[in-house]
Amino acid sequence: MTDAGVTYVVQNNLTGQLDVHTEPGMFFITSTFEADEAVIARFADTYVGMIPVTFRFKLPADPEGSLLMRNASNVTVITATQYTGEEFFQGGLNQFKTQLADQLQNGIYLTERRQIEKQLVWKTVPILQDNGVPQRAENPLSQYGIDVTQVLIGDPRPEPNLDRLLMDKKRLVAERIKTVQEQETSKAQANTEQLKKEIERTRAVQDAQRQKELRTIEMQREVDVAKQVAERETIEQRKLQDLAVIQKEKELAIARAELDIQKANASAARFQADAIAAKGRAEAEVLAAKYKAKAQNKEIFLAETQRDMATALYSNLKDFKVEMPQNVIVGAGGADGGGAGRMPSNLDVITSFSALGLMEKAVRSKAAA
Repeated sequence: MTDAGVTYVVQNNLTGQLDVHTEPGMFFITSTFEADEAVIARFADTYVGMIPVTFRFKLPADPEGSLLMRNASNVTVITATQYTGEEFFQGGLNQFKTQLADQLQNGIYLTERRQIEKQLVWKTVPILQDNGVPQRAENPLSQYGIDVTQVLIGDPRPEPNLDRLLMDKKRLVAERIKTVQEQETSKAQANTEQLKKEIERTRAVQDAQRQKELRTIEMQREVDVAKQVAERETIEQRKLQDLAVIQKEKELAIARAELDIQKANASAARFQADAIAAKGRAEAEVLAAKYKAKAQNKEIFLAETQRDMATALYSNLKDFKVEMPQNVIVGAGGADGGGAGRMPSNLDVITSFSALGLMEKAVRSKAAA
């Protein structure tokens, strides 16, 4: 049973004749019916891959022209030789599909074998014109008006050797990536440790600087305190010195005042002594005059003298009990030069006691002053 829009190519197993069915209808098939299979393509590095590919053509109405659809498999194989197995299975599928469609539509590229130094393999590469456009071989599809409208590629399958190569390479790439990551991780860890050490070193330097600043501040504080204590002690010493100076000045003033007082007292004493001396001299002169006047009348003088003596004794010795000595020893020298054995007269005794009384009065008057 054929469907509309689908072209069927049927081969007679006995005669080998090919028939093309483009219209829907019912036909007989045998058990040797060939289903859709993947195209076996060998790449430039000799590896083989199974490429399931589907082509969609715009075919002419001529059935004989439809037989050229078999050319697509050949173009697929030719295009595969322009790739290595690794390139195809490692991201080259889309580019392979584009080149396959281009070569089906416009003709296959004219190619040459060239050694690729990067991978040391021989590879089929397109021959380019001067303008960079690939040179093409004659396209048999265009002779019969066949246009390629779509190329679909399924999931290609590599051969076991290529599959192992890809897996080994994938593993090596993964190990390399892992190694690089481990190296990057180790490098990052080393950088992290270095940064940690730098941070610790910076922190240690900052702590040391902070401790140094704190010690400096503490020492400066101690210096300030010592300065304040020294200034306070200096002030106290100055205060004590000032107090001592004031005390000394006070004592000096007191001493000067006492000196002035003593000078005044001395002056007063000298004045009083001078006055007493002057008075004594005056009295002596008066007394001498009296004695001189009275010498002329001896009896009168003696009587007056005895009277005065009695008065003096009464006034000066009224509170004293005078006991006259029984024996009197008189020295050799006398006022009148009389010599030894001279008895003092009553006048001498009275005169002596009178002098004592005058001296006592002088002492009392001085104490009262």
